[in-house]
Amino acid sequence: MATTSFGAQSAAFLHLIAKQWPELPVVFIDTGYHFPETLAFGQQLAQRLHLNVKIYRPLLTPREIESRHGKLWEQGPAGLDTFHEIIRVEPMRQAFRELQPELWVAGLRRSGSDHRQRQKVLSRQDSRWKLLPVLEWTDRDVGDYLKTHLLPYHPLWEKGYVSIGDRVTTKRLDEVSDPKELRHFGWKRECGLHERV
Repeated sequence: MATTSFGAQSAAFLHLIAKQWPELPVVFIDTGYHFPETLAFGQQLAQRLHLNVKIYRPLLTPREIESRHGKLWEQGPAGLDTFHEIIRVEPMRQAFRELQPELWVAGLRRSGSDHRQRQKVLSRQDSRWKLLPVLEWTDRDVGDYLKTHLLPYHPLWEKGYVSIGDRVTTKRLDEVSDPKELRHFGWKRECGLHERV
């Protein structure tokens, strides 16, 4: 099983997956908070690369989440953790229960966060192996791969979104003074998937 967020440079990782393991399930968590451009980009990549996409969603809709909890992402780091637990971590647990993968392949790269600096290309996470085939790739490596294979960046890349997550927690480069604030208001870089599942 592979995972993707259909992020800024994800076409490179997904192209690599499609070439090596064309039948591999590719899990996408539709949080309910993605930019419309992300959903459209995901559909285009899935069709172009013939990806075996499996979509998982939270148990609650955005309206239900906000009526019960308010805007969790505005409630500090603890609120953000609860938000990610609801919209990402629990749907991923559902994917693991249903697909029962022995191997989880993800497109993490060291440059993504401090947490990712400590990752290994192959490791054990709970009851499964985790493979990070592009962990050592630089932005230049990704850019060269995209150019060589005529693959697109996410459409919001050209609008200054160099790290793309949910529309409520993602900022453009010109909106922040520190690149750490591009996602999750700088409180944290990870969304929980690679820490809590």
